[in-house]
Amino acid sequence: MTDAYIVTGPTSGIGLCTALELAKRGVVVLVGRDRGRLEVTRERIERVGGHAHTVLCDLADLASVRQAAARIEDLHLPITALVNNAGVLQSRPSRTAAGWDVTFATNYLGPFALTEALIPHLPDGARVLFVVSAIEDPERKPAKVMGLRGGRFISVEASAEGEWKPGGSKMPGMDAYATSKQCALAAALALAREVPRLRVDAVEPGINSATGLGGANAFLRFLFGQIITRLPPFAPYRSTPERAARVIAEIVADASGRTGVYYDEKGDPMTGSSLAHDPMFQERLVRETRSFLARAETRAVAVR
Repeated sequence: MTDAYIVTGPTSGIGLCTALELAKRGVVVLVGRDRGRLEVTRERIERVGGHAHTVLCDLADLASVRQAAARIEDLHLPITALVNNAGVLQSRPSRTAAGWDVTFATNYLGPFALTEALIPHLPDGARVLFVVSAIEDPERKPAKVMGLRGGRFISVEASAEGEWKPGGSKMPGMDAYATSKQCALAAALALAREVPRLRVDAVEPGINSATGLGGANAFLRFLFGQIITRLPPFAPYRSTPERAARVIAEIVADASGRTGVYYDEKGDPMTGSSLAHDPMFQERLVRETRSFLARAETRAVAVR
């Protein structure tokens, strides 16, 4: 049977390029929250001879995630990889219907819940790849030059409430973004140990012209994506959505059997923050996340 690849956030930037790249290798399951844009991507893939399915999902909404997982299961496809790519950076925090911080819910809670729901249905050897960000590491050169403080984790519950460890970045929205990506990285490394029959990894896609740095501010996005990344401290980390997609596709296709690897923008193993690589933190994070999501599910069932 033809390999199948799940890509979240497949309608723009790195996600779109990844979907187009993987469509050359098999069926692509496009998971996103905008039905119209999903259809445009599907049609684009099928115009060049590929095949794709669309699955509507708002990763910030736990019920939507559960429904999307069920829809994917109903497709009965031989899933080769799940690429957790979707993400947001909000300069002005907002809340989901459940009262959660949208950045943390979209970038971490939703992808974690989707992964957990799909793991029992993934065949041995399947890849789960989290697209993260080196912004989570306050010691990485670009973060230090920009005055960023990395992840500011207190607890899963605090993060869902939009609360971050004091002393963070002065850039609006960056504490939420860095913390969500730090959690995604740590969870990926924890799941790699916990589910050895799968290959669970994370990738830093580099700073590119479609970067979310700057949030909703168009000038800041242009500044980070087109100007700052050309300066010496940032140039080595510069990439493009197309290049990032090729790296992701190469990681997905890797037959070495390696798991629990954090890849850089060139596809080479790298090291993130000391906290993200701490097994005790990873286990605490996964434990808290499962407990938090279980309580949320119980409350939702009680309301229904």
